[in-house]
Amino acid sequence: MSENKQKTGKKGSGNMDEIAKTIFAPIYPVIAENIIRRFGIKTGICIDLGSGPALLSIAIAEMSDLSVTALDYSNEMHEAASGNIEEAGLSDRITLMCGDVHNIPLDDDYADLIISRGSMFFWDDIHQAFKEIYRILKPGGKTYIGGGFGNKELFESVSAKMIRKNPKWKEFNRKNISEENVTRFKNMLEDIGVPDYEVILGDEGFWIIISKSVPGVLK
Repeated sequence: MSENKQKTGKKGSGNMDEIAKTIFAPIYPVIAENIIRRFGIKTGICIDLGSGPALLSIAIAEMSDLSVTALDYSNEMHEAASGNIEEAGLSDRITLMCGDVHNIPLDDDYADLIISRGSMFFWDDIHQAFKEIYRILKPGGKTYIGGGFGNKELFESVSAKMIRKNPKWKEFNRKNISEENVTRFKNMLEDIGVPDYEVILGDEGFWIIISKSVPGVLK
């Protein structure tokens, strides 16, 4: 979901919430499972950036003992997220935070896990956003930030439904999840001096994994 500085109106947030809970609903548990399986991080603090209606936050909380902060710029989006979190019975595990990914209101070395799905394609300044992400990532922490649907089958089924709903969506998604965009984000990570990262482009989608090393510990 969008994390740019243009706030989402009530109509827009309602549309996002509806799509997230219908067409996109199957993808969040699969993405959360991919994250947990890949990193094995089940405790500590997780930040979901551009969290929108908080469906990924909910999925990750349900599969772990992580304390999750769902950060989004839009107060309207938080209204939808609050209802979804309460319905899931996770109000004690997921905290909503209004904030901008370009100036994240959290301390250095704060989060064990930072996740985001679909948001980074809307960020105004990816260099500044990822500087902030690296700043708040705890030594030993990981990121899983990008876009995708979790696996090939979900990509095909969700894409078909979204194209029927909006034919322009196909080209929009193609541009986001492309080799050209991978190169753009790799160049950005090199520019800002992130020393340890991996970029995935495949059936899972397009994801950026940043690992922040623990001082004094060799890889």
